[in-house]
Amino acid sequence: MVEKIAYRISASVLLVAALAIVAIMVMGLTRADAGPSSVLSKAVASENVASEPVAQNISELEPIAADRENIAEKLLLSDKFLVKRILEIDEPFVHGYYKWDDDGVPAGELVVTVDLKAESISVFRAGYEIGAAVITFGDSEKPAPTGVFPITQKNKNHISSIYGSPMPYMMRLTNDGVAIHASDVKWGWGTRGCIGVPLEFARLLFEQAKLGDRVIVTNGKMIGMGDAIF
Repeated sequence: MVEKIAYRISASVLLVAALAIVAIMVMGLTRADAGPSSVLSKAVASENVASEPVAQNISELEPIAADRENIAEKLLLSDKFLVKRILEIDEPFVHGYYKWDDDGVPAGELVVTVDLKAESISVFRAGYEIGAAVITFGDSEKPAPTGVFPITQKNKNHISSIYGSPMPYMMRLTNDGVAIHASDVKWGWGTRGCIGVPLEFARLLFEQAKLGDRVIVTNGKMIGMGDAIF
C-alpha cells in the first residue's frame, strides 16, 4: 500500500513537473513573439513615420523636385557672380577714356565683360566693378568674336607674329590672335579682332588678371546692379 502511494506520489510529481516544463516553454515562446523584436519593429515603424512621410501621389513629389531645381539655380548664381557695384562715371564716356577704382574692394574672382555694341569693357572683382573703359574692336575684315574666353597667355611686351605690330600688356583669348591689349583708342579705329584698351587701363588689368580668368564678350547685352555676371 505504501509502495502504491509512493508510486502515485512520484507519478504525480513527474506529471506536475512535466506540465510545469511545458508551461514554461509556452510562456517563453509567447514572450519571444511579443518581446524585443516586436518593440524594435514598433520603434522602427514609428521612426519611419516621423522621418519619412509617405507621399500619397506623384503630385506631392513635384514641389520637392522644383525646390531642388531652385536651390541648384541659386547655387549657380551665388553672391560672387552677382553685380554688387557699378562705378559712378560722371565724365563723358568717350574714346580713350577709362576709370579704375578698387579701393576697399575685397579679394575675389576677376571677371571681364566686353560689349561690342556699347564699345565698352568692365572689370569685376568679387562682383564689384573696379574698372571701365571705351574700347576699339574688330573691323569688318576680322570682327571680334563673341563668347566666353579664358585668358590663356599674358605677355607685357608682346609683338604680333601675324602683323608685326606691338601689343603691350597682351592677354590672349583665342589661338588665332585675338587678345585684349593696350591700343591707341580713337573713334572710328578698328582692330584685327582684338579688344583695344587705353594703355594705363591695360596695365592695371594686366596686373590683376590671372591665367584662366574669364572674359565674356557680347554684342548688345548689358548688366546692372543685382544682375548675374553671365
